[in-house]
Amino acid sequence: MQTQPDHNTPALPDQDLPQTVVILLATYRGEDYIDTQLDSIAAQSHPHWRLIVSDDSPDDLTREKVRHFSAGRPAGQVQLIDGPRKGATQNFLHLLQQAPEGQMLAFCDQDDRWLPEKLAHAVKALSSHPGPAHYAARTIVADENLNPITETRHFRRPLTFRNALVQACMAGNTSVFNAPAASILKQGTGSARDAGVISHDWWAYQLTSGAGATMIHDATPALLYRQHPQSEMGRNDTAGAMARRVGMLFAGDYGDWLAANTRALLDSQHLLTSENAATLQGFADALRQRGPGSAASLWRLGLYRQTKIGTAALFAAAGFGRLLRNQP
Repeated sequence: MQTQPDHNTPALPDQDLPQTVVILLATYRGEDYIDTQLDSIAAQSHPHWRLIVSDDSPDDLTREKVRHFSAGRPAGQVQLIDGPRKGATQNFLHLLQQAPEGQMLAFCDQDDRWLPEKLAHAVKALSSHPGPAHYAARTIVADENLNPITETRHFRRPLTFRNALVQACMAGNTSVFNAPAASILKQGTGSARDAGVISHDWWAYQLTSGAGATMIHDATPALLYRQHPQSEMGRNDTAGAMARRVGMLFAGDYGDWLAANTRALLDSQHLLTSENAATLQGFADALRQRGPGSAASLWRLGLYRQTKIGTAALFAAAGFGRLLRNQP
């Protein structure tokens, strides 16, 4: 039976509560899984949230399901907008541009299931930081039917700009940004869109860490991370997956990703700390060098990945000239 709107429920106030989280959900042909995700948002123990859904779907039931969900919520709590239809990353960047000023922001994938305390844990972790702060968490990898498989890795090495330049570690589907960090992202979004960055969460890690934000990685899982044939990004916790990702350092596409990220960051370097802006310039220079000179420059900058094998593979790829593709 279709749920009717509760007209006795008061509309949201014009001025949101200070710890309201604005959830940014990018959708594309999500009709098979979107109901589960929406229900898990509604079940959050932290009740102060708004949801903006940017939909790229051409012809399925995604929008209808979002509208049905919205009808059962307070007026104005759920907003549905048209996506740019240029892929998932551009859709998330579009959402950032549409997001209100002065609010916490959270990225959201269409096919996960949030655990009830997800937002509460993020808000609590971020609330003690008056400056910019970026929260992310581990996830529980699950199969297509959301049967748990394993937990993702908890990173041990520091989450810094020198790591972010060469590795994505702050998972987008768990990321929450306090208002100062969200403001930084909004200021840099135009540059990211123009540069064609490949991964919105990698770019967000780079920009927030580069701007001096506090990085918080919660060891407590925040959601069930559904694996299915249409997943935008697959799991990276198995030995095979980690080996493939190390191997990707030698693939030409990795150089293209670095180039796009670097273009976006160079165009937003006024948002970075002076130290990180200098590191970025050194990184851009290193990417233009060939062979061992490139690897030596990256080493002098102190760049690293989260494992020794990954860091060694990075320097080896630079030494073999595999990071030279379309550099800025």
